[in-house]
Amino acid sequence: MASLCKTYIVFLLVWPQLFSFCVFAARGAGGRGNHGGGGGADYTKPEIVTNFKGAWVVDNPNAGVAAMQLQLMPNDKVVWFDTTSLGPSARKLDPPGNCPRNPDLKNQPDCFAHAIAYDWKTSKSRTIVLSGEPWCSSGNLWPNGNLVATGGTFSGVKAIRMLPKDDPNANFIERKDALGDFRWYASNQVLEDGSAILVGGREAFSIEIVPPSLDFKPRRIDFPFLKETCTPPKGPNRFIENNLYPFVYLLPDGNVFLFANDRAVNLDPKSGRILKKHSVLRGGSRNYPASGMSALFPLKLSDDNTHPLNVEVVVCGGNKPDAFEKVDAKHVKEKIYVPALQDCHRIHPMKDGANWANEQVMPTPRVMGDLLHLPTGDLIMINGAKKGTAAWEDAIEPNFVPIIYSPNKPRGQRFKEMAPTTIARMYHSTAALLPDTRILVAGSNPHEFYTFNIPLPTELRVEKFSPHYLDPALDKDRLEICDPRTDKVLKYGAPFKIAVTFKSNIKLLLGEAKVTLVYPPFTTHGFSQNQRLIVPKIKGIDNNVISALAPPSGKIAPPGYYMMFVNRLGVPGHGIWVHID
Repeated sequence: MASLCKTYIVFLLVWPQLFSFCVFAARGAGGRGNHGGGGGADYTKPEIVTNFKGAWVVDNPNAGVAAMQLQLMPNDKVVWFDTTSLGPSARKLDPPGNCPRNPDLKNQPDCFAHAIAYDWKTSKSRTIVLSGEPWCSSGNLWPNGNLVATGGTFSGVKAIRMLPKDDPNANFIERKDALGDFRWYASNQVLEDGSAILVGGREAFSIEIVPPSLDFKPRRIDFPFLKETCTPPKGPNRFIENNLYPFVYLLPDGNVFLFANDRAVNLDPKSGRILKKHSVLRGGSRNYPASGMSALFPLKLSDDNTHPLNVEVVVCGGNKPDAFEKVDAKHVKEKIYVPALQDCHRIHPMKDGANWANEQVMPTPRVMGDLLHLPTGDLIMINGAKKGTAAWEDAIEPNFVPIIYSPNKPRGQRFKEMAPTTIARMYHSTAALLPDTRILVAGSNPHEFYTFNIPLPTELRVEKFSPHYLDPALDKDRLEICDPRTDKVLKYGAPFKIAVTFKSNIKLLLGEAKVTLVYPPFTTHGFSQNQRLIVPKIKGIDNNVISALAPPSGKIAPPGYYMMFVNRLGVPGHGIWVHID
């Protein structure tokens, strides 16, 4: 369809009657009804329903490097990496003979790749040189689309490493000792100016802000809340914690929501001052190694484009506070795999006196799962296990079944099980929404080293999952964004236009369309850092050209690259990259 759209642009110069197929200039509001409003339904007609349970394909039989940390970049490469200090991967660096010295292996030559850039369109990949140990690090994108990974362990515990977006052959550029504290198992959240707040890490009871630059002076801020929520160790190197990789979200007032273990606060990211304390979430621990899931719900903007109609966070799964010490080899000789939690809870963090509300119970328990936004505004739960916790060999019973989570449906109808995979995605697995609306799934290494020929091996296969909305029966009516005549640079608060086309002769009406903007997250250890979905206000539709308003500020949409999708009655078309600032 992309070629059709471009062809018709040329044809318009000669055959104006084809103008209605791919129009490029709005002439005013068209259609009927309005686009939601007041926090109500997104559409004025029923959504299109399908019984399709999704489909799995193996996209690559052996990528060579396990996907412990993963980031989709706006150059359509999915970058992932694991660890540099635990021996060889299953793939050597390109070109042959490329063996840089590894500071975490006694400075000996290391010919193996520990990072790759995977082209999701072709399933091909290239190796990336990675210096300094990024094991269990965190990361985010800069506003210009460059990837930055922060922290790790050993030589990388205070390092930052940057991968440029625009150099197809780039390696990571590293700056050691750049951070103000050790950042091993920390979380990042991009802020309104494009900088990022780094939160926590092993024995790092602090926060700091890192600008989108390799040149800055670190400033560490003590944050005792992280120590208060940390389950104490049982002895030297016998950590439990339950609050690593905390869930962190930028709120629309510019402050930050932080959830660690079973407690949450709102804080001022610049000073570290706690602005609001929330009630305890009873029932278990939700962060590493108990490793539940969490997401900020879609931010649907008001009619006047000044604020989201709803600001809500969900937390699902995890395990009991003592689950890790019952299963980990540092604590016991005989492992007990505690069943994962099956509950979900929601909270409105900006409301005074907000309390956790019990959500519908998930169909199955899940620990180490990924919770991702879909283009439709629904979410998907994918990967993980039914028993145990994160850490090496500490979980069993893979959860093979993805679940579509629709938080706005009536209670009892919010979870829908999809077709299962046959590949276990356990500890150190990842997933990412792609611009073509599929989910890329990679990784799983429950072992200290790359280990094969056992029941839960190091997993080097890459899969793609097609959710329910990719039912082939819907393809004939699926829209496409007409890229050449769609605005791809969005300015805060300003109008922008999206031209769409259909294979069939469909005229898109106001009340049938929903635009979503998805910030691509850095995903590791079951938490998609910086994940954000925004639903901008549609002002009108004329001859299949949507007129909409960009988000009003960086507090709602931090500056940078987003995937933009258009949905018709719940069925999305392929997305395109846009930049917001």
